[in-house]
Amino acid sequence: MDFISKKLIEYISENSSKEPEILAKLNEETYQKVLQPRMLSGHIQGRFLSMISKIKSPSCILEIGTYTGYGTLCLAEGLSNGGKIFTIDRNEELLKIQNKYFEMSGKRDKIIQLTGNAKDILENLDETYDIVFIDADKENYIEYFNLVSERLNNNGIIISDNVLWSGKVLNSPSKNDEETNILIEFNKTLNEDERFETIILPLRDGLSISRLI
Repeated sequence: MDFISKKLIEYISENSSKEPEILAKLNEETYQKVLQPRMLSGHIQGRFLSMISKIKSPSCILEIGTYTGYGTLCLAEGLSNGGKIFTIDRNEELLKIQNKYFEMSGKRDKIIQLTGNAKDILENLDETYDIVFIDADKENYIEYFNLVSERLNNNGIIISDNVLWSGKVLNSPSKNDEETNILIEFNKTLNEDERFETIILPLRDGLSISRLI
């Protein structure tokens, strides 16, 4: 869900840095061949991720939720020399399209793909991170936050996607609506955590940035 009009989105797109050609091709192929293509970060959110990464010039990034690799490539644009991005996804069927575009990007050596249950993988990683991007199964957002919040480098940031959840966070969800309930609790958890300062942006389905103070 987008929270502003289609015309305004078009204006923003026209007056923002262009989507690199490789990402435009990945966008097109994702919509042609993969289920739930709206999960893709897309032009504006992708340029935002790229901008944050370029400002931070991170040496180590963690991405939870690779999907077809669009966000991965955007974040990789800002990596410092010798920097790495670790990206986790449980869907083995997406490896083919990920690898195709990672190879085309020239950043193959900077990208470390990890396939399987994210919580299990995170418990076995010992890196510390400059940027963490959480964009996976919503019911585990709080657990992901707890696992990564102690492993940020100084001034590290956590970017979390879908935190407005099509506006459903404004409602009083039923007990059965686990994802909405978790996201409401997640947003509250981040805002009340004194280790971080957090802002939510109405970008696409809601994107929050939490900076370790």
